Amino acid sequence: MDTQQSLLRANRIRPWEPVLWLLAFAAPALMPSQALMINEIAYVALFAVSLDLVLGYGGIVSLGHTAFFGVGAYAAALFCKHVMPDPHLGLLVAMAVTALLGLVASFTVLRGTDLTRLMVTLGVALLLYELANKLDWITGGMDGIQGLMFAPVLGKFEFDLSGQTAAYYSLAVLFVLFLAARRIVRSPFGATLEAIRDNRLRAMAIGIPVHARLVSVYTIAAAMAGAAGALFTQTSGFASIEVLEFHRSADVMLMLVIGGVGWLYGGIVGAVVFKLLQDVISQITPQYWTFWIGLFLVVLVLVGRERLFKPWTWFGKGGKA
Repeated sequence: MDTQQSLLRANRIRPWEPVLWLLAFAAPALMPSQALMINEIAYVALFAVSLDLVLGYGGIVSLGHTAFFGVGAYAAALFCKHVMPDPHLGLLVAMAVTALLGLVASFTVLRGTDLTRLMVTLGVALLLYELANKLDWITGGMDGIQGLMFAPVLGKFEFDLSGQTAAYYSLAVLFVLFLAARRIVRSPFGATLEAIRDNRLRAMAIGIPVHARLVSVYTIAAAMAGAAGALFTQTSGFASIEVLEFHRSADVMLMLVIGGVGWLYGGIVGAVVFKLLQDVISQITPQYWTFWIGLFLVVLVLVGRERLFKPWTWFGKGGKA
């Protein structure tokens, strides 16, 4: 009974949550000149939320999460080019493809230490990067797949140069998938994930199917990352090998460091802060903006150094927030 009441309390919507989302959806209309930036923040935030499922709740450290983002981007591009330009079906296809990839890849992270998983996830991403470069007759190699023309969203709203349609489309997908992720982590399934994250051996001892849970969350997170990649392709009109580069995995990890892991809103907060910092600092010092972001992150991590060995507690009480 206590567990059930705890889950019911966790699923309650906080008063500030509707306000936050209303402001997010009002932003493209209130700041039309920043619609492209809002669109970018939206799909990057979805990417960060997907990594939070793996790291913050599953306890799996990954530096190769960009593999799913990149495969989702290419899946959406190839579907548009060779099948049909419908963005909704393209999004679903990208999620299905990356979910399958996540299911296969999940078995590589079930065993070993955190360092082993880190290297394996990074290795998978590097293999896919080189594969995309090698199969240039499919992916376009360094030139990528360009000139993609997607059908209007809901059959009415065309993707325009101002980026307003793209912003609303990405925000809508982020909102729906965020609600799905929120429901997952605040369910009995999510509670077992936290138990596995905190102490895998104890979770196995009390009968939690550890492997099945980790495979499930890894597959779900891969599908969400694939959706983020699809949004990138559909709102930009191209997909290149850059979507598989390592810096994307590093950037999304930094976003979670900024916003906090084990708390889904941390991915959104981190994405907003990181992209705004990147935009502002790059305008002031175009050549050295990474130095200032690096300095900011070093100070941030040093402040929370006592919690480094439990990353989901860096910036608060994780799912309790």
